[in-house]
Amino acid sequence: MEAAIVSSATPSGLLAGQAVLGVEVIYRESTVVSAGSRNPMKLLTPCSRGRSVWAYTSSFGGGLLAGDVTRLDVRLGPSACCFVGTQACTKVYRNPDNRPCAHVTRAQVASEAMLVFVPDAVQPFAGSTYTQRQEFHLEPRASLALLDWHTSGRMARGERWAFNRYSSRNDVFLGGKRVFVDSMRLDASDGAHWAGHRVGRFHCFAMLLLSGERVREIASRLLKTVSARPIKARGAVLCGASPVGDGAVLRVAGEDMESVTRELRPLMASLGELLGDDPWSRRW
Repeated sequence: MEAAIVSSATPSGLLAGQAVLGVEVIYRESTVVSAGSRNPMKLLTPCSRGRSVWAYTSSFGGGLLAGDVTRLDVRLGPSACCFVGTQACTKVYRNPDNRPCAHVTRAQVASEAMLVFVPDAVQPFAGSTYTQRQEFHLEPRASLALLDWHTSGRMARGERWAFNRYSSRNDVFLGGKRVFVDSMRLDASDGAHWAGHRVGRFHCFAMLLLSGERVREIASRLLKTVSARPIKARGAVLCGASPVGDGAVLRVAGEDMESVTRELRPLMASLGELLGDDPWSRRW
């Protein structure tokens, strides 16, 4: 079952599992003007006003149970700056009855605003089923940093690519026109996930998109850095970067989550400079 994109709602009219966040510039500072959530979704805003707003999503129970469908609606006004992350990896618990389990994000980013949407990785447990659909609607001169990544599961417990199905799709629109699509689907009914022609020896995959004026310099440095690297046969981590409009997209495959994190960390530090502080300094 594919998740449906939902329309924005006010905090007083939330659906079960929905969270909303609205940010505007008030007296020259980004400020939370609306926020709310309903079980099993949680939304925390430890930094609700300043150079940038910080918000974290979570869920009751520490992950998604069979049948859970969560939704996040984000709206940034002109020139607003916002970071959205998660408290920890998004755990998708086992789902023996194959009930729908999904997450939907819809974000609207106004002109000259910047959204840094960098959740922790999705961790699908053995026997789980998960669908994720995310849409980002940017006005001209808006900026977006989007990280989407997932692991093979609880590798320490031998659950390597043991889930039933994982599906994730990201669509980015600029001025109403779709300018970027990234989609991945791994379904056990198509064969073993770990087959050489599918994920092979890798345990973690990540995609980072940088788009817009405020992240253009970071994207330019990324392209130069990756293109200058020598290619190592059987390396523990593989990276590829390519230009996308006025930005860039980075794709990383690693034999473990730690190696992928090391690749992402310098970019996160650069984004932290734009936010006014580094949200990952105490975590990664």
